[in-house]
This record gives sequence, C-alpha cells and structure tokens, in this order.
Amino acid sequence: MNYRYLNVSRNGHIVTCTLSNPPTQTLTAGGVSEIHQVLDDIESDRSVRVLVFTGAGDGVFIAHYEVGELSDSAQRNIETDSRTITTGESEPELSEMHQLCLRLEQISAITIAAMNGTATGGGFELCLACDFRLLADGRYRVGLPETSIGIIPGAGGTQRYARLLGTARALDLILHAKLLTPAQALEMGLVHRTYPVDCFLDEVEEFSVDIAGRSPLALAAAKQAIQQGARLPLDEALLLEQRHFDRTMRSKDAAGAMRAYLNGSTKTPYEWQGE
Repeated sequence: MNYRYLNVSRNGHIVTCTLSNPPTQTLTAGGVSEIHQVLDDIESDRSVRVLVFTGAGDGVFIAHYEVGELSDSAQRNIETDSRTITTGESEPELSEMHQLCLRLEQISAITIAAMNGTATGGGFELCLACDFRLLADGRYRVGLPETSIGIIPGAGGTQRYARLLGTARALDLILHAKLLTPAQALEMGLVHRTYPVDCFLDEVEEFSVDIAGRSPLALAAAKQAIQQGARLPLDEALLLEQRHFDRTMRSKDAAGAMRAYLNGSTKTPYEWQGE
C-alpha cells in the first residue's frame, strides 16, 4: 500500500514504520489514519512480532502534532459550542489519536518508538503508548509543552505521565511545559534506553531483533498481563496473569524452550511457531 506520511518496510518478523512529513515533521490526522491502517495489516498477520516507529527527519522524530489542525479544530469548537449546549449532544467518543494510542497498547506485536531526535506534544504521546522508547542521545528534547500554547496534552499525555511518573511529577512537568534532555528522560524513566546518534539505528535493530527472537506467544501474553493488569485490583490482576501463564504452558513454544534449557542449550532447537 502507498502511504503519504509513512514509509513501511519489513525485515523478517519486524515491521519498521518511518514517519515522514517534510519539512515540519509534524503528526497530522492523515498520518494518524495511515498508522491505523498499518495496525490493521499487522493485526491480520500474526507473524509480525515487533513494530518499530522512527522518523525520516534529521534529528526529529515527530516535532509535535500539527498546530494548524489544532487551531482549526479549536475555532470550530468555539463556533459549535452554543449549538452543542442547546441541542444536548452527548460527549464525543475518543478521538482517532486516543484510539491509536490504545491500539498500540493492546496489539499483540511489541511496539518500539525509536526516537531519532526531538519528540514533543502529540509526537511524544505516541511514544508514551509504545511498549519501549529508545532515544538518540543528542541535543534533542522530548516532552509535553502544550500548556505553553493554552491547551493540555490531548492524546493521553496527562494520564500516561501520571501513571509512569506519579501525579506530583506529572503536574510539575506538564504545568511548566517542561522539555527534557535525553539524560533527564532516561533518569525519570520516560525512555528505556539512550544510544549515541552515530550508532542509533544499529542499536535499535539489535534491540528489535532480540525481542523478535523470543516466543511471540510469551511476548503477547506478558504485554497483555502488564498493560491490562496495571489497571486492575491486585487479585484480579493475578488471575489475569494466571490465565496468560496457563496459556503459555500449553504451547509448543514453552515445551521446546524448556527442553532446550534442560539439555544445556542457550537456543531453542526449533523456529518459534507461536502455537
């Protein structure tokens, strides 16, 4: 499929989605729609184990969500507010961006935001919804600066910051529109790894290959147990974990891997099938 805002490639079990919107490298409604299409394709192809997002811009992953689109939307909202109040229209459904971020958390493939540079606003909110965030270590910044233009993060940033960092730090960062260096983001736990710029893509590939070489059933089960369980009371989360554990224990993946371990091998003697 031809995309306007994406370049999509595949290497074995790994799909790489390169975001491209020159010269601004902003995220647009069209780009969000195209990422939804990529997820549709991945959901129909169980052989994809890892989905990597990176940027085509030089030193920019996603600058931010397209402010022009936000401005137009704000104006439309002002013009329709009175009509909404008088007609008693119900609250809108989650936006396409919210739905996209939720899909990234729910899809069985492991998602990696490979930030080759600056990522702010809606661009960083996309990263927050990914399972892993890898950042090039340069003169880049990441964060949620929306309050500096009179709005708040609108694609889950307030909620995911609070869950990752706690409410006190989330309030501090968001209310001050604070942008972080790679070292600061790593120290806070907003990113999992930082790599030197000159070897960033090689490190991302090694990281992705390592993940893709593991049992897809175990990867998906662990992801679902963590993502879903974090929102449940502990006893319910433990039952969820137990169901996923039991499922993996009935798989060829687990049987083969444990036999290989008992035989002293560091590698499984068969190709993962994800049964």
